[in-house]
Amino acid sequence: MAENKKEIGYIVSGGLKESFSARLTVPANEVQEGAFVTIEDGDWLFYGLATDLQLGATDPRFADEQSEKRFPPQLANALHGQTLYTNLEVLPALMLERGPEPGSPAYADWLKKIGDNTPHPIPVKTVPRHHSEVRLANEGDIAEIFGKPDEDGNFVIGYTREQGHPVCVNLDKFVQRSSGVFGATGTGKSFLTRLMLAGLMQRGQASVLVLDMHNEYGFDDIASDTKNAVTGLKTKFKSRVNVVGLGGGATIRGQVPDFNLEIAMSDISTSDIRLLTRTLDLTETTPTTLDALVHSFKGEWFKQFSLMLNGKMIEVEDEKTGKAKKVPHPDSVAAWAIENGVNVMAAEALHSKLGQVFRKPYIVEKPAADSVAQIIHALEGGRHVILSFGENESDLDYLLVSNLLTRKIRNAWEKKTNEFRTHGKAEPRPLIIVVEEAHKLLNREMAAQTTFATIARELRKYYVTLLIVDQRPSQIYDEVMSQLGTRISGWLGDEDDIHAVLSGLAGREALRGMLARLQPKEEVLLLGWGVPMPLPVRSRRYDEKFWKELLGKSKSEAQSLKELGF
Repeated sequence: MAENKKEIGYIVSGGLKESFSARLTVPANEVQEGAFVTIEDGDWLFYGLATDLQLGATDPRFADEQSEKRFPPQLANALHGQTLYTNLEVLPALMLERGPEPGSPAYADWLKKIGDNTPHPIPVKTVPRHHSEVRLANEGDIAEIFGKPDEDGNFVIGYTREQGHPVCVNLDKFVQRSSGVFGATGTGKSFLTRLMLAGLMQRGQASVLVLDMHNEYGFDDIASDTKNAVTGLKTKFKSRVNVVGLGGGATIRGQVPDFNLEIAMSDISTSDIRLLTRTLDLTETTPTTLDALVHSFKGEWFKQFSLMLNGKMIEVEDEKTGKAKKVPHPDSVAAWAIENGVNVMAAEALHSKLGQVFRKPYIVEKPAADSVAQIIHALEGGRHVILSFGENESDLDYLLVSNLLTRKIRNAWEKKTNEFRTHGKAEPRPLIIVVEEAHKLLNREMAAQTTFATIARELRKYYVTLLIVDQRPSQIYDEVMSQLGTRISGWLGDEDDIHAVLSGLAGREALRGMLARLQPKEEVLLLGWGVPMPLPVRSRRYDEKFWKELLGKSKSEAQSLKELGF
């Protein structure tokens, strides 16, 4: 398809450890940073990304002198072409053996030689020759690398910025490792996440659990900037999505959820409390006090501790003097601490700080239903769950509930995986857990304590991965960032955030400026293991056109009739 490509220049220098340099034969303003280009060299086709444009001159004097004002236009143009030029820096990404010219005798011999081993793009291992032609990639090149939009499992996430060719993400590969959506505040992370979730839900090869801290994903909403209506995932995937409200009787934006999540006091472990160390300003004596509570009350420690009286004293008669004296009430924290050899001040301070947790309306002694089991059952059955926090959207709520729920899910999936591998039972269904404000759960201080860090590092083998959504990737523990497969990033202004998103990737220095120069909205950079090569794209809009393309494309006649009630 070379005849349909626009030639823009030819290779003049470069190497494997640096970018290739191409001399442009078209005006510099016809090529943009981030352009996807191909380099044709005999039997090989190289794919690369334009990362820089540099003005040059055969002699510095030609650049200083304004020849276009001193000479007639025709002569000035001729001089420009001979003495002034622009070089394009190309970051090489992949190479493909395409063989001799189709129809030639050599091509027939080449086909026999390769047999069934159809060539596919591989990492760049050599360099093109001097003066190899550089062309703007066409739609066929994009499809060769990122897949065709109509192929099973491919989801169009956006379009190339110059020609508008569709760019796909393979969802089957996307779910195999944890991934991330990044971007500064206001760059449209939530809309981009909705796009990906809609594709995943429509594809249906994995269940999705969304920890929806700000109640954005389930029911219809209003965009904060444009004030336009935003379609909720529940609206489009009615039977496949369960919206769960946190707390008995909770509603979400005035709408009733499918069911509500209540947490039993007996489900709260001491590790859940230790996770709140920074939020509740707990002291270093907290673990000792918690261990003593478990020793005294076993699984009922949280309930019994919440029932204790803090600071309550009573008067009793001193057996020796006969005078009245004040002692801790038998049901007080102090009385328990003295009896169990625990520091009284430490125990009372912990009880006081846990008062915020004791008063949470969604923590009850006996839930109306085992809603944690309901969530796990829905996910195992192929449905998707959006846990909306409703009015309980403080950091304390998010840390406590997210970690507790994910700990239960992790245990369930590990058990199912072991039964599958050991006893040949049903294979677990892949699960993606979507975590907003990820830096609150996955920063360096918290990562070692949360279930999420374990999932990012280890649980891929147990069919569980994360999709983390965050505006400050630099605050996420670097060990977690290194485990992310696909990274989709909008504009980032902070150097530390840019460095974090690009960590562990080849050519990151060349990509740094590209990430910083994205448009604030509707432009993203695709990176990482889940995509064949880095590429900036103009993301799809989350609108009715998107839904018509997504649902209309794959909905069969039988499905349509079923939804209409026939």
